Amino acid sequence: MARRTLKITINPDLKSFLSTARRKVQSGGYRGESLSFEAPELFLTRLTALRWALVRALMGEGEIPLRELARRVGRDVKRVHGDIAALTDMGLVERTDTGGVRCPYEDIHIGLHLRRAA
Repeated sequence: MARRTLKITINPDLKSFLSTARRKVQSGGYRGESLSFEAPELFLTRLTALRWALVRALMGEGEIPLRELARRVGRDVKRVHGDIAALTDMGLVERTDTGGVRCPYEDIHIGLHLRRAA
C-alpha cells in the first residue's frame, strides 16, 4: 500500500481549490489527498486541540480500539466517540471492520495563509 499523505488548506475561493484539484487528478499518479476549509474559523472549530490529540495518538499506530484510544489520551470514551465521529466525517480517521479506528495518513501538512483584510 502506498504511503498516504494529506494536505489541509484554508481556501475561501472554492473555485480555485477545485481547479487545482482537477489539475492534480489530470496529471496522473498519486499526489496525496486534500481537505479544504473556507475560513480559518471553520478550521479551528472543526479541528480542535482535543481532536488533534486523537489524530496524533493514531498516526503510525495502525488500528486501535476506541476504549484504548480514550485511555491513551486520558479522556472519557463517550467524548472520544463523538470526536472520532467528527474526524471520520472529515476523512482524517477511518473506522475498521473490527470496530477500531486508525489514521490512514503518514504525513499531514496544514497550510494556513492569513492576509490583512481589505
